[in-house]
Amino acid sequence: MDRPDLPKAEQCNKSGASLHKEFPFLQRFSKLVSLLLSMRIFVLLLFTATLYISTYFLFRQEESLRQFVFDYKVHGIILCSLLSIAAGGIINTFYDLEKDRVQRPFRARLQGFLKQKYFLYSYLSLNLLSLGIAFFLSPRIFLFFLVYQFLMWLYSHKLSKWMVVNNLSFVSLTLYPFFGMLVYYSHFSLLLFSMAIFLFIVLLVVDITKDFLTLRPDALFGYATMPLNLGIRTAAFILAFLLVLGAFSAVLVLTFLPVKDLLYYYFFTSIAVLLLGLLNLIRFRLKKMFWMLTFYRLWIFVGVLTMLINGLFYH
Repeated sequence: MDRPDLPKAEQCNKSGASLHKEFPFLQRFSKLVSLLLSMRIFVLLLFTATLYISTYFLFRQEESLRQFVFDYKVHGIILCSLLSIAAGGIINTFYDLEKDRVQRPFRARLQGFLKQKYFLYSYLSLNLLSLGIAFFLSPRIFLFFLVYQFLMWLYSHKLSKWMVVNNLSFVSLTLYPFFGMLVYYSHFSLLLFSMAIFLFIVLLVVDITKDFLTLRPDALFGYATMPLNLGIRTAAFILAFLLVLGAFSAVLVLTFLPVKDLLYYYFFTSIAVLLLGLLNLIRFRLKKMFWMLTFYRLWIFVGVLTMLINGLFYH
């Protein structure tokens, strides 16, 4: 029987704590799940695949498969990227814990099994491990990741609450490791530049669309976003402009692709896919924004698969 003098949340916490005392394995498992959720483990897996696929099929030019496999610096840079991103996810969870309790109550409850100090210990450990590996690779790589980690902390601490800056900085930090691989191979071309513009715009569309779905927690905890501060109508107009701009960037990519392979048809289809989002904005319904967000996230994933299949069969 629940005690009437205790709040419901406290009763749940006490019952959860007593359950964990009876089953120590459950407690350790809950802490592990909490940490993995904070590190965005599924995002990390996708990011790993994307980094390897783009590095091998886009950035690498003269290097053979054997040379690529045994190039320890490539694997080291990717590992440092993943460790830094995992640490960034943890510190972002640390700062956004109150917001997550409103926006993602189930995840926040799981993360509540792990004390806050362990989030900080994990954050510092992952960052130090990343910097240690980076320093072993070269001082320049060390500096590259030191800047990356500082910017991710700055985003979680300050930039995520500033309108427009939060969207631009999030997308820039997402693409930062790819820029590192580009610099490592010293391979610059108009094709890669146009593809980077396309991806930047699509990620920006995804991030702004996400802001439409978090109006309540953003208002509650002082996060300035376009839909909240400019109004839904103005933010929808900006989003429509970005969709059109993204379609034009896809056309730009098509002009630099040398052959009509699978990648060509992906970007050709992307023109229609991006313009299709305009229909949702013309007949605007806030509930439809979730499906729009999911759709464009899936389209990015389709792009990764297309790049892999295209590389295997056309190279």
